[in-house]
Amino acid sequence: MSEHDPFDIRGQEREAEDDELSTRLARELEDSDTKWLMSSAKGRRIAWRLLDRAGVFRLSFNTNAMQMAFSEGNRNEGLKLLGQIHSLCPELYPTMLKEAKDHGRNSNKRDRGSTSRNQSR
Repeated sequence: MSEHDPFDIRGQEREAEDDELSTRLARELEDSDTKWLMSSAKGRRIAWRLLDRAGVFRLSFNTNAMQMAFSEGNRNEGLKLLGQIHSLCPELYPTMLKEAKDHGRNSNKRDRGSTSRNQSR
């Protein structure tokens, strides 16, 4: 049997305050985690991979409605992360973009180098 008393207004107010406190603490922890993640180059690479895999920077359209819904769900999670980055540490977003661009260039050079070596054999 439930111990909820619908006439205990003070108890309900205390419960609501506890819920608000728990929600606020969870949000503060998530914000702190995001700032920590974006504070290093390694963390920004992880964030960039998450955004890329979530499909934030591409369309989700697909003629298969279920696939499109799945892609939009992934994209929505990526957009949440992107929103956190923009609201908590907007100054690090351009840094992350530059690092991702530079990393992409270096990856392409390595790929081309290994391809040309394999073709010469």
